Amino acid sequence: MAKPLRIVVVGCGNMGSAHALALDAMPEFTLCGLVARGDSKARLREKLTGDPALYDTLAEALSDARPDAVCIATWPDSHEQLAIDALNSGCHLFIEKPLATTVSGAQRVVDAAARAGKKVVVGYILRQHPVWQRFIELSHTLGKPLVMRMNLNQQSAGEAWQTHKALMQSLSPIVDCGVHYLDVMCQMTQSTPESVSAIGVRLSEEIPEQQYNYGQLQVRFSDGSVGWYEAGWGPMMSQTAFFVKDVIGPNGSASIVAREAGGEGQSANVEAHTRTESLRLHHAGLDAQGRFVQDDEWFDTDDEPDHYELCRREQQFFAHAIASDAPLDAHLRQAIDSLAVVLAADRAVREQRTVLIKEVYQ
Repeated sequence: MAKPLRIVVVGCGNMGSAHALALDAMPEFTLCGLVARGDSKARLREKLTGDPALYDTLAEALSDARPDAVCIATWPDSHEQLAIDALNSGCHLFIEKPLATTVSGAQRVVDAAARAGKKVVVGYILRQHPVWQRFIELSHTLGKPLVMRMNLNQQSAGEAWQTHKALMQSLSPIVDCGVHYLDVMCQMTQSTPESVSAIGVRLSEEIPEQQYNYGQLQVRFSDGSVGWYEAGWGPMMSQTAFFVKDVIGPNGSASIVAREAGGEGQSANVEAHTRTESLRLHHAGLDAQGRFVQDDEWFDTDDEPDHYELCRREQQFFAHAIASDAPLDAHLRQAIDSLAVVLAADRAVREQRTVLIKEVYQ
């Protein structure tokens, strides 16, 4: 077996902790450092089997721990600079979404990786989920164009609302969460997003005056497909229909039916955000009497991975990409493309107009 990769985790909140716990248990890695400004790193270290060093800054960790790789799970507005610093120090990089807060910033990270000859994997957790993979496969049987309907509204209070308010210092909900689902839409259509319209509204005086905590976007693809995505954060959000994952084509439809994860009180549960529970495939064919030819098919998903296991699979993908020197050009291009759509949607909200995706690349 190859020598374990020495890795530092930057950011010890929810996602940083999940990745650290996964890395701590994996033979492919040695977790040699935790980086955070406060005492979250010390609390996290108590949960680990290893004894990683604690650092206040990435610069300190790079100099002292000499890692082979860095995992970044900090606030989005810090991603670009931390990523470039890690790559310029000769480290491979796993980075939580979004890659950066601008398309140009994301491209700078990709360019830095190319110059350094290092791997970059972006944390699109749904790509490692077998049922979401199946959901995308089923969409390819429905014909074209597709209609894709998705949302993730979160009724948050207490610590969760504090986290959302902190996130909104740099990104709106449709940008932060939307990159996941726009990535899914791009995989479903296998087509280029061309334009986006969007609306947004500020529902709380506790967030920045220029920010909004509810948004909805509508995106058009070059093959004629259309997608809709909605995201809202805060104590005022409704629990009704907060979990919609649906795709429709000429041949029928495929839907994620989350009976429990989509139930009362689950909108703020991070564990529920990737839960699927079952898939429903509807066939549109009719006989001569106008009756459905085929009953709906149900695919149960009782054995689906939990949030911890999905983080472990992400890190396995990262380790494999490094060990096998796997090309990640398509992965990074799709990460930039999905970011471009949600940033265009954010511009559409603020300028109250339809925005061509190419505008955010300029």
